Amino acid sequence: MSAPEMTPNAKPILEICDLGKSFGSVRVLHDISLKVMPSQVVVIIGPSGSGKSTLLRCCNCLEIPQQGSITICDKDIVTDGVVLPEKELNALRMHVGMVFQSFNLFPHLTVLDNVAVGPRRLRGMKKADAEDLARAQLAKVGLAERADAYPAQLSGGQKQRVAIARALAMEPRVMLFDEPTSALDPELVGEVLQVMKALASEGMTMIVVTHEMGFARDVADEVLVMDGTVIEHGKPEEIFSNPQHPRTQSFLQSILSPG
Repeated sequence: MSAPEMTPNAKPILEICDLGKSFGSVRVLHDISLKVMPSQVVVIIGPSGSGKSTLLRCCNCLEIPQQGSITICDKDIVTDGVVLPEKELNALRMHVGMVFQSFNLFPHLTVLDNVAVGPRRLRGMKKADAEDLARAQLAKVGLAERADAYPAQLSGGQKQRVAIARALAMEPRVMLFDEPTSALDPELVGEVLQVMKALASEGMTMIVVTHEMGFARDVADEVLVMDGTVIEHGKPEEIFSNPQHPRTQSFLQSILSPG
C-alpha cells in the first residue's frame, strides 16, 4: 500500500514523545516516540513480551505511562503521568476505536444491539438512528444478515467482525487493533483481515499490533519493530527484505521460517 498523501499543513492524528512505562520495578517501555498521520496504517510487530500491547493501551490511557506525552487529535491526553480529567478523556476516547484480542460482546444483547449500544449511551443517539448506523456498520463487515443473532450463535471470526463494527459505530478518527486475530482458529483469520484491509483502503487511520506478517507487508505504510522500545522502523519492504537490527533479523527469521 502506498503512503497516504499529506497536505503541507497536515498534523499527526496521534503523537507520542519519549514514552516510558514501568510495572513496579519492571521497565516495559522506554524512549518511544511516534507520529501517526491521518489515513496512515502503522503496524507494530515484535516478539512476545516486547511491549506492543502495552504501547497500544497507553494510546487511549487504558495504561498510564509514567514518562513522556501522548497527543491525540491535537489534545494532550497524558504528560509525565498526569492524565486529562476523566470527563475530557472519555470524550476524546470516543474518537479512538479499539479492538481487542477477546471480543467482549454483551452475550445477552443481539448483534444489532451490541453495535448500537455505544452510539445510544455515549453519543446520545435516538434508538432508530443508532440502529440504522449499526446496520450500516454490520453491512460494512459483511454481517448484515446476522443483526438479530446473539454472540453465542456466531463463529469467532464473526464475533470479531461485530467487535470491529461496534468500534466503527462510534465513528472514530483512529482505530487501534490489539492482535485482533490471535484468538481465532486459523481458517477464520482471513475474514477479519479482509475487513481491516478494506478499512485501510477507505482511509481509516489504523495502528495494528499483529503477528500476521502478510498483513503487515501488504497493508502497512510503516512497520515498527519493538523490543521494549522501537528498535527499527520503516516501509514494509525495507523491514522485511533488509532488516538492519540483529533483533529484527532473528525475530523475522523465527516467525517467517517454514515449519
